[in-house]
Amino acid sequence: MTDNSQKKTRVLVGMSGGVDSSAAAALLKEQGYDVVGVTLKLWPQDCVSRAEDKCCGPQAVMDARAVCDKLDIPYYLIDEAKEFQEQVIQYFADEYRAGRTPNPCVMCNEKLKFGNLIRRAHHLGAEKIATGHYARIEKSPDGRRHLLMRGRDLKKDQSYFLFSLRQEQLASAMFPLGELTKSDTREVARESCLKTAEKEESMEICFVPDKDYGRFLTQSKLVEKHQGEIVDEAGLVLGHHEGIEFYTIGQRKGLGISSAKPLYVLELDPAQNRVVVGAEDRLVKEELIIERCNWIPFEEPREPFEALTKIRYNHPGTMATVTPMENNCARVKLHVPQRAITPGQACVLYQENLVLGGGWICR
Repeated sequence: MTDNSQKKTRVLVGMSGGVDSSAAAALLKEQGYDVVGVTLKLWPQDCVSRAEDKCCGPQAVMDARAVCDKLDIPYYLIDEAKEFQEQVIQYFADEYRAGRTPNPCVMCNEKLKFGNLIRRAHHLGAEKIATGHYARIEKSPDGRRHLLMRGRDLKKDQSYFLFSLRQEQLASAMFPLGELTKSDTREVARESCLKTAEKEESMEICFVPDKDYGRFLTQSKLVEKHQGEIVDEAGLVLGHHEGIEFYTIGQRKGLGISSAKPLYVLELDPAQNRVVVGAEDRLVKEELIIERCNWIPFEEPREPFEALTKIRYNHPGTMATVTPMENNCARVKLHVPQRAITPGQACVLYQENLVLGGGWICR
């Protein structure tokens, strides 16, 4: 039996044209919610011609619209290209220019999907925003805070990309797939006869579908090539580069220099426009600083604590001691030193399945 109170709750579902968001919409309708499908039109510059079937391409809009037609729910296409350009793509370019490696998916979730879209939802009379993320939201035991939890299927868990959401954003969010596996999700889509049920999954950045972010930056005129030095840790010049933006920490291939032993990128120095290289063992560090921290179960930690720490999305995680610092920063002392800790990436902290929060790795 469907709860009548649920029937009155309007939910705006972010539709990417993929199977996950399609299944999320189907589940919510089945549960009795008043569901409205929305796709954010994000495509900037030449993204359309290079990403026809991605979430920033017109094929995605056609697929999302078809799913909403099948489910008999309203569908809207909302133009957020200007906001996406300013808040995600410009950030993406600025981070590379500053010698950092950005994570645009985290920024897109914070600024657009659970930022601008929440404001849009209120205009459409919706109380909640739902997406196809594999994550869960629970209330704290005292009922005062919204907690972000890992998705039940840890292989598909996407809580890492949501760590920066604030309490007011989590309060408005729903993740219908949080208890499901990917195969469960496809089965939901099949049972609803949705055309996206067998659609291939993409793990790429939506506006850089060929993974060649350097080409995207230059073609979009966000970065111009500018020659600088490739040096060892002593400052000895080994070669030259065309811009620190085209390198990332831990990179070995494409350095264009010869050496008796393999060399890896250890540091990107924007002040001197230098790429610093060295032996692989020099990539291993036991400590890092994170800034612009966001804490979820509490306002801010008062004392050091231990947490499972992920220094990038596909990192398995390692235990660390986290010590709060001034200016919303924290020192993370890893119990087991890790390779290629990359400035600009998100460092997300967990206590079992609970996301404690995290911050951005400093240079």
